[in-house]
Amino acid sequence: MRPFAYACPKDVAGALAAVGASGEAKFLGGGTNLVDLMRLGVETPAALIDVTRLPLGAIEELPGDGLRIGAVVRNSDLASDRRARARYPVLAQARRRLGAAPERGDDGRQPSAADALPVLPGRDEAVQQAAPGQRLPGSEGEHRNLAVLGYSAHCVATHPSDMAVALAALDAVVHVSGRGGERAVPLVDFHRLPGDRPELDAVLQRDELVVAVELPPLPLARRSRYRKVRERASFSFALVSVAAAVELEDGAVRDARVAFGGLAHKPWRAYAAEDALRGSAPGEAAFRAAADAELGRAAPLRENAYKVPMARNALVSTLLELSA
Repeated sequence: MRPFAYACPKDVAGALAAVGASGEAKFLGGGTNLVDLMRLGVETPAALIDVTRLPLGAIEELPGDGLRIGAVVRNSDLASDRRARARYPVLAQARRRLGAAPERGDDGRQPSAADALPVLPGRDEAVQQAAPGQRLPGSEGEHRNLAVLGYSAHCVATHPSDMAVALAALDAVVHVSGRGGERAVPLVDFHRLPGDRPELDAVLQRDELVVAVELPPLPLARRSRYRKVRERASFSFALVSVAAAVELEDGAVRDARVAFGGLAHKPWRAYAAEDALRGSAPGEAAFRAAADAELGRAAPLRENAYKVPMARNALVSTLLELSA
């Protein structure tokens, strides 16, 4: 491993100054696999800026029953927070399905709410080393677990997070701080589809830091579920996952939120399914029609066509539970 400097600033300003002082510095959070990538020689930062001790560990009330989650709030603390469990139960369910030993990431640190966001979809060396315009071999090689939506000729990797899928369904907003100030990014726009730049997974600039995730007031989120399908219960990553919330009124679906995991390079917000659900009478036929409205645009590869009916069935089962 290449020698590197290490700094542990006490505030956000110090962290931004430290990463800005070197063109080759990287932020180090909890639950990431940055250290593993450094061992492989894929990442070679000259300095690591440890942000796990920044004063961003609070879960704060927002007007109307929303919540602001500090970037270093641990996933386990968020999932056990009584306000989050009551208002956004899908988050606690997603956290419980993180896979084996969810309390620690690959570098042995405690994963936090922010770690669900900029995690790199492609965990293999080829994806990390992709150059602009470089074509990756996934579509021609082993791709049974890879994307069926939103991929490109350059990358067919899927986003591995569970919490980010739940957050995408909740209209979450990511607050980012940089040397130019703070900005707010809707979570559905935070991650990128690969296009011809598969090495760019999120809209974060090199010297920007996630400081909080905001959950807006969303009454229908109180009726929400997370379902995860994987080859074995001990495996971390989903073949398909679904986060859904519905609001029923007078025997019809008044509003809905749906997001898929395991299907694309980013958490996939299913807007077409949501539109199809609104105003429909809850039932299997309507739910299958909504799933097909979204999944009709899927373009499975040679070995992963099974994901389309799997995603359809996962969504239908989840919606039937929510409407019971």
